[in-house]
Amino acid sequence: MPSKRLSADYWDGWYAGKAATPLVGEVMNRHLGLPPDLLAGVLPAEAIPEITDELRLRPGAVLVDLACGRAGYGLMIARASGARLTGVDVSAQALGEAREQASRLGVEGASFRVGDLVATGLPDASADAVLCTDAIQFPDDPPAAYGEIRRVLRAGGSRVVLTCWEPVDRDDERLSARLRRVDLAAGLAGAGFTDIEVGQRPAWLDRERAVWEEAATIDPGDDPALASFHGEAVRSLEHLALIRRVLAVATAP
Repeated sequence: MPSKRLSADYWDGWYAGKAATPLVGEVMNRHLGLPPDLLAGVLPAEAIPEITDELRLRPGAVLVDLACGRAGYGLMIARASGARLTGVDVSAQALGEAREQASRLGVEGASFRVGDLVATGLPDASADAVLCTDAIQFPDDPPAAYGEIRRVLRAGGSRVVLTCWEPVDRDDERLSARLRRVDLAAGLAGAGFTDIEVGQRPAWLDRERAVWEEAATIDPGDDPALASFHGEAVRSLEHLALIRRVLAVATAP
């Protein structure tokens, strides 16, 4: 049975809750080794230089951050590499926070637009590299998402980097249908990418586990954002042993 699609309104509320409750970011960034004021996700700090190297960006190159959220990772990579960042997300709330964060981090020329993983609204062959952190599992039509990434990339060596989780056992019904179907290598191959490499990053998962272990101890009271954080922690701890943390890289020929 397909997973329920998460709407733009859902994500707007999710990001607004995080913005209203700084404790969520404080707990996450402390365990992930990220700067205290960075608005990001659950990738740890040590992932950023590795991803930057894999994207092979030159100064002035166009980096598209798909499902960018508040764009913390894309902005850090753009600042380090001199690339021009274009962030795409379904949440107007997240994009507003991304614009503010770009200004605060001093990343000039970053632009953000509403779109989703299967319909970015970007022109064909307009990107030198694509980044998608922990979101490729969300579209109801995964091949369309991989195809959209290939469409927006220039041919001839442009790079894509994806981070996600894959199931240890695709038949394990304790995991959501959305997670059980994640297969980064197959998705990239089906869209015509070459030089595909998918590797496990257990240290990243250890960092994530530390986040959820602390979050599970928090008494959320009547704070909806803390209640969401606590609930996500409890659910995540139940299935961390059932998943692998992975990084996928590939080239658009």
